[in-house]
Amino acid sequence: MKKQATREAYGKALLELGKQHQDIVVLDADLSKSTKTAEFARVFPERFINAGIAEQNMMGMSAGLAAAGKTVFASTFAVFAAGRAFEQIRNSIAYAALDVKICATHAGITVGEDGGSHQSVEDIALMRIIPGMRVVVPADGPSTGQLLEQLYHRKGPAYLRLGRLAVDQVYAEDNKLELDRGVELKIGTEATIVACGIMVDRAIQAWELLSREGISVSVVDMHTIKPLDQELLIKKAKETGAILTVEEHSIIGGLGSAVCEIVSEYYPVPVLRMGIKDQFGQSGRPEELLQHYGLGVEDIVQKVRNLLEIK
Repeated sequence: MKKQATREAYGKALLELGKQHQDIVVLDADLSKSTKTAEFARVFPERFINAGIAEQNMMGMSAGLAAAGKTVFASTFAVFAAGRAFEQIRNSIAYAALDVKICATHAGITVGEDGGSHQSVEDIALMRIIPGMRVVVPADGPSTGQLLEQLYHRKGPAYLRLGRLAVDQVYAEDNKLELDRGVELKIGTEATIVACGIMVDRAIQAWELLSREGISVSVVDMHTIKPLDQELLIKKAKETGAILTVEEHSIIGGLGSAVCEIVSEYYPVPVLRMGIKDQFGQSGRPEELLQHYGLGVEDIVQKVRNLLEIK
């Protein structure tokens, strides 16, 4: 299957949404070629605003347009969206429960050579702490398109986390996903791997290797980090008795933290977290960085072995 970056899928899906819904307005912070909103701007110039390198102002403009009845999609790099414009997102967008979808690209360490200053590993934590903010991290191109369309129909603020790196396709085009509901991609009995974003495909690859060793694990794509699918998570905790979370984000405040919060409260089982360990990123090739930070497929396999020893 053809590799595709989730930012590429976002650009294409956004254009199709724009053709169907006249209330959609798109804003960008002078990065439309990178965030892939450029095609929307070309086809619908009257519904596109380049706010310039002024992310805080862009979020304020988005709030104003949403208050006037528009559905707004605002895009820039994740480090600038979640970090630089946090206060405007909190007070101007979320506090008023406005219909602004913050679609942030270039998240995580797979931004690559741009280095640690541009590799946001804190954005999920920042966004999920905001009251009423939905947080979504699609795994591939098809899921990006589906979840984006569903976000349009769910009024209120949302944060969609997108990547720069082209990734393998996890879902067929006709697979049906549901916002706020995790997807059990593989069924096993000894442990559950809960992943999001680009790590979902790697979790599946780890599942294949573990299966050859006779180790039976489930794999869950938890594409919606907030609200988390508590029902599925508790079900897997009961069925397998151990959970491993895998994310291209800090283990502090991201998917791993969210899972631990639910499991510890409702059905305590051993949980191990894989992600960035209280560190910044650094410049390098995406695959090399994933290996350096312990997010390779073999790393997941070994961590499952460790989890089973604890269990």
